[in-house]
Amino acid sequence: MNVKELQTARRLGTPSVTVIWVDGGYGSIRWKQEARFGRAFGVEFGNPDFVQLAQALGLRAFPIVEADDFAPALTHALTLEEPSIIAVPVDYAENHRLAETLGEVQISM
Repeated sequence: MNVKELQTARRLGTPSVTVIWVDGGYGSIRWKQEARFGRAFGVEFGNPDFVQLAQALGLRAFPIVEADDFAPALTHALTLEEPSIIAVPVDYAENHRLAETLGEVQISM
């Protein structure tokens, strides 16, 4: 939820891969709030361009466009001797459809 750790990983040269679910807010929290309270509050906002942000911090970044892009990007990122990010667009609206398909779903908060 913040980028300080990414800068620290870069400064220390810590090999790591951070996968960022890009949804324009706190999508998973929105889904849980809607499921539990019937509405959401304070979970929508704009995201920065995480690829450009990573590059500004001196990190390698892998934007995912198609689902098939993820596995090769992750495989490559895991071979690096430096930190990197993978930016994956997600739509948490799919959670509602999945829950309807599966029936009643217990959500822990």
